[in-house]
Parts: sequence; C-alpha cells; structure tokens
Amino acid sequence: MAGINKVVLAYSGGLDTSVILKWLQEHYDCEVVTFTADIGQGEELGDVRPKAEALGVKEVYIDDLRDTFVRDYVNPMFRANAVYEGEYLLGTSIARPLIAKRLVEIARETGADAIAHGATGKGNDQVRFELSAYALAPDIQIIAPWREWDLNSRERLLAYAEDNGIDIRKKADGGSPYSTDANALHISYEGGVLEDPWTPAEASMWEWSVSPEAAPDTAEEIDLTYAGGDIKAIDGRELSPYQVLAELNRRAGAHGIGRIDIVENRYVGMKSRGCYETPGGTIMLKAHRAIESITLDREAAHLKDELMPRYANLIYQGYWFAPEREMLQAAIDRSQISVNGVVRLRLYKGNVLVVGRASENDSLFDAAIATFEDDRGAYDQADAAGFIRLNALRLRLAGGRN
Repeated sequence: MAGINKVVLAYSGGLDTSVILKWLQEHYDCEVVTFTADIGQGEELGDVRPKAEALGVKEVYIDDLRDTFVRDYVNPMFRANAVYEGEYLLGTSIARPLIAKRLVEIARETGADAIAHGATGKGNDQVRFELSAYALAPDIQIIAPWREWDLNSRERLLAYAEDNGIDIRKKADGGSPYSTDANALHISYEGGVLEDPWTPAEASMWEWSVSPEAAPDTAEEIDLTYAGGDIKAIDGRELSPYQVLAELNRRAGAHGIGRIDIVENRYVGMKSRGCYETPGGTIMLKAHRAIESITLDREAAHLKDELMPRYANLIYQGYWFAPEREMLQAAIDRSQISVNGVVRLRLYKGNVLVVGRASENDSLFDAAIATFEDDRGAYDQADAAGFIRLNALRLRLAGGRN
C-alpha cells in the first residue's frame, strides 16, 4: 500500500491494538493517530493516552460517544424491532458503523492517508468497519493487519510486545479465557470452551447479569414512557438515551435477564458460537412491541415485521450506511410518529412480562368495540357473515375444482 504517511488506528490500549500500533510504525514507517471510543463499554480509559504516548503517538483522540451511540444507532435499530436469526440483538454489529464514521472524520481532520482496525480476517467486524468507511469516504485506504502479518496467535503477539518494549499488563491468573467485546448495549463472549457448541458456558463467564436461579424471588415492576418510538423516561423520570439503557441494564441484569447462547451464521460464511448479555436491550424489544401493539395500524405493524429480517441482516452484515438501510429507516421512523405512551413490565427470574400498556392520545384499542359484553351497537356482528363469504370465495372455487 503506497503513500501511507499517517494512519488513524481504532485503539483500545489492549494487546492487539498496542501491537498493531507498533507494527504500523515499523511496517509502514508512518505516523499513527489513535482513536478510542467510549460507547459505554464500562472500561477505564484513563490509561489509554499514556499508553499511546509511550509508543510515540502525538495525536490521541478519546471521544465520549455514549449518548450518540444510543440515540443515533441503538434507538433507530430498536424502532425496527431488529433481531438477527431470531435471537441476536445485534449489540456488536450496531457499534461498528459509529466507530468507522469517527475514524473517517479523524482521518480528514488530521490529514491521514488511511485508517486501520484490529478486526481479524475470519470475522464480521472487518466487513462492517470497511463497508462503512468506504460508504463515507470512497477513496480511503484501509489497513487490516490481521490480513497481512504472521502474528496470528496470542503467543506471537505477546512475544512481539516483549521484544518491542510494549507494556502489556498480564493478570496473575492469565485473564479471561474468552474473547469479549462490550458496549452500552451488550457484552459478547467467544472462544475458549465456547468453540465446542456442545459444551455449556461456564457460570463464572457472565459479567452483567446474575443467573435466573439466583435472581430475587420478588418481581420488580417498571414503567417505560415512549415518545416517537423511543424510551424517554423510566418510572416517570426523564433520562438521556445512554442513561435509559444503563438503567435498564442494571435492573434487568439484577433479575437474570438478557443471556443468550447461540450459533450464528457469520457474513463471511462460517458458523460461530457466541454468548451474549443484552439485559437492557431485551427489555427494550419487549416493551417496544407492547407499545406498538396498541398504537400501530395492523397492516403497518405486519409490514414492519416483514421488513425486519432484511433490516437486521443489513446491520449484521455492515450496511448501515447503504441506501437500502436508510430507505427502510425512513419508513420505520414514519411509522413511529404515533408510538407514544407507557408500558408497564414485570421483571422476574430471567423473564420480562408485559402487564400493562396505555397511550392517552394514540391508542387504537377501543374497548367499546373489543368487549365481549354488550357493545351497544358499536360493532354489528352480522357484518362478519358477508366478510367471511367474500374471503371464502376463492377457497370455495378451488375446493369445487379439487
């Protein structure tokens, strides 16, 4: 790759990206700018700057993107009720376009020639980062060291770090045996014993939630206030987008909510087993469908359900900035104008139960029509006979032929 004088690196300060930083300096003889995004991963970022500066970095970007992440990425996705392959709430997928967007912006601000990331050549993240970057900056150059170097094991990475004086603090017990990724929406676990899909996850692996068996024996009720399809308040208290998700994570995790163990189909073609904790997101999905149940027209709701798998695939595969995702988003957002009201949930031992939903001005639920008691003429049941006969016509014709 020619003409590389400055690179913006997505940098966490851990083993992989610290090695990548040094490798870029050596292999490309270039200046490296580091970018670290705080998207609610819950890690202390105070040592990121000194680590980068110790490796000769002069421009260090550490951005608090927590509210941006939830407001502009997580919330739009939950307006669509997006779920990949029936279970995965897309916690890793939805974070990548934001990181890629900021990488491109910093490259422009600093006059960098390229961006770099630490995603491996086997995973989905390389696709997500790069499709997003190319959509925003068609001429950007992208460096993916895992597709170029021969440091393809943890032992080789550690040896390289030691040989180059890179400070990698090791835990006395060797650290987590899993590859993890966290943000405000979820934490994921891959590798280790999880590479055998028959082997159960270890109880000690989970970090954000108690087991349902150890959850409180008393249920907790929670009221969520919606405006335009997004949660604006919890139990009547208005919160920022990030504060909403953080509070839902806390409450749901305490009740053992949000754990899944799945084998998913990666975009690059292989199957991969992963475990995820998405406590707050599990509540958000359940509650959003509940408020839509009384505020969305039937056909609008059914159309959304038909579009959702395509929308979820686009996010999973890295097409957040593609025109088809933006087109779908416009339709989804239009449907949310009337999605206003309150949902009451009960949290209990891994379960999220809807126990109430109300919308003062936008509810389409009419008790006078739906009642099993005397509806005082609000609905003429005799009308149903003609409705059924008309809809049965084609069935009767086909039945007669058969």
